[in-house]
Amino acid sequence: MRRYSRFRVLLLGALLATALFLAAGGLAQTTAPTAAATAVDEAKKQGVMDLILSNMDPIFFTIAGLSVAGLALIIQGFIKNREAVFMPPASTNLMRDLISERRFKELIDFTEADPSFVSKVLNPALKRAPSFAAMKEAMETSIGEQTAEQFRRIEYLNIIGNLGPLLGLLGTVLGMIYAFQAVATANGQANVTELSHGISKALCHTFLGLFLAVPCLAAFGVLRTMVDRLTIRGALVAEELLLMIKPAEARAVPAPPRPAATVAPTPVL
Repeated sequence: MRRYSRFRVLLLGALLATALFLAAGGLAQTTAPTAAATAVDEAKKQGVMDLILSNMDPIFFTIAGLSVAGLALIIQGFIKNREAVFMPPASTNLMRDLISERRFKELIDFTEADPSFVSKVLNPALKRAPSFAAMKEAMETSIGEQTAEQFRRIEYLNIIGNLGPLLGLLGTVLGMIYAFQAVATANGQANVTELSHGISKALCHTFLGLFLAVPCLAAFGVLRTMVDRLTIRGALVAEELLLMIKPAEARAVPAPPRPAATVAPTPVL
């Protein structure tokens, strides 16, 4: 399982490196020449990033803000969704020791304060003691709630990834509006320079939207698999700890009293 997890992380790194390589390669590429009046002064043609920075508008700043948020969520997701953070071995071993020593009051206090997945799942079950059936039901409900909470934390990456192409499309439409407006203003006699401004704005927004969506959606897919695997492992560990409590609960329940034996009446002769 860990081999597959490392493979997914390496795949995500390769995708991010490819995106950065394409962006860096765009810096070396050049676009069409500018107007004839300034063609001599601008012998060095603009690169992709220069063209993007020359088209800063509300859509650009929105995509830039979402890019920063997406990068922060990606880093946070890979830091928190690790087995050492999700269910630390020290916390799990301490809970096992407390159960073995029958120190259930300390166990409840520890799981109340511990932020690990296993503690959050086990704590509601401990509060339902001594009924083992109620404890098991509470733990199953808590597993569902905590699993949904973990998926909600990475769902924002999916939202940002899906918003990227939509914002890029919005910028594309806006750029085409500028291009056709230039044609209308010139009574259908607009030159290439006037048209290129709107078209370049449209394509720059499309590029930014895709550049935002690809890393976010790739990271979301990898993190979703990691969270699914970790929640299943955490649920199995919590179930194991709950079964360690079951024998004590069974002994604590007093045996029901046996019915008194009835003595048959002696027949009278």
